Amino acid sequence: MPKVPVRTLENQLAAFLKKERGQASYVAFSKKTGLTPSTLFRLENCQQSITIGRLQQVMDRLKITLWDIFGRQGE
Repeated sequence: MPKVPVRTLENQLAAFLKKERGQASYVAFSKKTGLTPSTLFRLENCQQSITIGRLQQVMDRLKITLWDIFGRQGE
């Protein structure tokens, strides 16, 4: 099996949030996610971790799954 570069979960979440937010402001995107603008900023910059429960709330609000954020490792 080929070795796949592993990005940390924090980096993957940060990249996903940045992509999803796009050009929207932190304030506008925070209304969609249920996170505060400052929390979004810290998550996007890998300065804060997120709990599983809070991640589930964000996924529910964005109508996404873990696969959407983290993909399938090794593919």
